[in-house]
Amino acid sequence: MKLWTGRFHKELDKKTNDFNSSIRFDSRMAKEDIEGSIAHATMLGACGVIDQKEAERICAGLEGILADLESGALEIDPEAEDIHTFVEAELTARLGDAGKRLHTARSRNDQVALDDRLYLRKQCGMLYGQIKELIEVLCKKALDYKGAVMPGYTHLQRAQPITFGHHLMAYAEMFQRDLARLKDAAQRMNVCPLGSGALAGTTYPLDRAMSARLLGFDDYTHNSLDGVSDRDFCMETAAAVAIAMVHLSRFSEEIILWCSWEFKFIELDDAFSTGSSIMPQKKNPDIAELVRGKAGRAIGDLTTLLSMMKGLPLAYNKDMQEDKEAVFDAVDTLHMCLTAFVPMVDTMKVLPENMRKAAAKGFINATDCADYLVGKGLPFRDAYKVTGALVAYCIDHDLTLETLPLEEYQKFHALFAEDVYQAISLDTCVNGRKVPGGPAPENVEKEAQRVLALMQDAVWPYDEGGETP
Repeated sequence: MKLWTGRFHKELDKKTNDFNSSIRFDSRMAKEDIEGSIAHATMLGACGVIDQKEAERICAGLEGILADLESGALEIDPEAEDIHTFVEAELTARLGDAGKRLHTARSRNDQVALDDRLYLRKQCGMLYGQIKELIEVLCKKALDYKGAVMPGYTHLQRAQPITFGHHLMAYAEMFQRDLARLKDAAQRMNVCPLGSGALAGTTYPLDRAMSARLLGFDDYTHNSLDGVSDRDFCMETAAAVAIAMVHLSRFSEEIILWCSWEFKFIELDDAFSTGSSIMPQKKNPDIAELVRGKAGRAIGDLTTLLSMMKGLPLAYNKDMQEDKEAVFDAVDTLHMCLTAFVPMVDTMKVLPENMRKAAAKGFINATDCADYLVGKGLPFRDAYKVTGALVAYCIDHDLTLETLPLEEYQKFHALFAEDVYQAISLDTCVNGRKVPGGPAPENVEKEAQRVLALMQDAVWPYDEGGETP
């Protein structure tokens, strides 16, 4: 039975009903729908809108439905229009007229807005925990390889020497911003739309603050039109997810490069690699490649939400039913990717000797050579020109700055002395970059410890919910 059949004389066409129905994807919000209904019924009883004993019966009936759903004793009817209709119909079947009173002073519009918020609040908390775990893995690996010299790149060309630990901590910074975005989105999400009705509130004397408090919200929405038509929290969640997926995709791209024979900086554990059906030597980074590919999916989900909302007048429109599949897919995608990605990074084998060999080539200490001349009193632009000429000479004669004889150095400038070799050594180049944020091993250790301490204090603030009704 549809909740809206009183106005109509004919049943909805079967194919149209299937098109209109949302039970196939909003059934995942069954628990949140029931939690919201328990809070609503509790508030109705406390305010005298319905009899207190009936409110208690309704709450007990809803708790029974939830218990039966969780145990498998009750299955969701796939023919139901949506999860809200299913729960109310089941409650009415169990309680009779008492069940019909649950929807007093409530519309499906404020009900679905509530369920969305409750569900996404939990999902953001789950993602927060996974990203936090990834950051901790990165910090611990950074500590292990704080002194492992590798080439840093610009334009995918060897540029300057850094350490592997410093490189990993760059991603730790990105993922910390993702944590902040999730928490920030949840803060604006954490207001209760119950009491907004269909769009214009209700004449019943509701205690909206009580409903909000019971469900763990910081406040209730302060405009009934906005209360039912706001989906900013869906778009913000999808945006936070999409950015996190972009970060995972960038990291995946580097992992794919690093475990190629051309780089061979790392080797992925067998548990996170696959082989070829025809080439027996292959060990493919399929997990990283899938994560890289799925980033496009998350970006598409965000685009769907933005496009769906951009032309909607106030208040509720059926278009907004499209919010769920997009934001659910975004959340599911990030969750699935992190589930595989975190242990992949944790178990990967790092090959620091290969990194160092790569760092020894490509003249990535050229800037330090120029800085050496600056330290001797030469203006930087002149030192830059001298060093560029040195590099060109070395390339032409199959030499490096480390193997170029001192007498050749001195042909380019008299300021060069024996101490140039110490100045341009990779360890000197890395260890001397002690400026805050630089790659010196002592900096990497300090930053990794700082971030680990931050993760100890990084707690998702919405896990406990509200008061017990």
